Amino acid sequence: MAEIIIDRKQQIQLVAQNLFRTKGYGASSMRDIAKEVGIEAASLYNHFSSKEDLLKEICFGMANHFFTSIEPIEKKKFSAKQKLEKMIECHVAVIVSNIDASSVFFHEWKHLKEPFLGEFKSLRNKYEKKFIQIINEGFEQKLFRKVDVKIVSFTIFSALNATYDLYKPNGKLSAKDISKNISDIIINGLKPTN
Repeated sequence: MAEIIIDRKQQIQLVAQNLFRTKGYGASSMRDIAKEVGIEAASLYNHFSSKEDLLKEICFGMANHFFTSIEPIEKKKFSAKQKLEKMIECHVAVIVSNIDASSVFFHEWKHLKEPFLGEFKSLRNKYEKKFIQIINEGFEQKLFRKVDVKIVSFTIFSALNATYDLYKPNGKLSAKDISKNISDIIINGLKPTN
């Protein structure tokens, strides 16, 4: 088995993600990160200008993963139901690919300062609108019964964004199991009633 080689910058980010998840962003210091990495605190600044720079890298990196994961689906000629299922699957896959970064993305973003905070919120809204668009397509295609789209979106993201708590690498549920269960519950709940 080939050994995975990571550079110092990646190593620092991995350690920071874990600390931000376990201790919280506010309770983690650059000194804590340096100690975990095994370097002097001053050496961190060769790679990241500040703790917020690390947070920004994690949050915007995860946002990019979410967008790129669903991009191919948006271009295909799937029904709204198929698109929603596949987008749910992609969202879960991104979360389980990096549980620490996902947790930071969902909980610690509020520590970003302007202009990055506004930019992050804008990206999050843009991503949520992609799901809302698919839900609206489902209404138009009469695949989903007409309900309040914001409530549907909120329900989907509440379920999806808890994945990092549900998923355990050696646990009973795989990422596919989680996404399939969430899809089934959401899509069956949206089925038109006769």
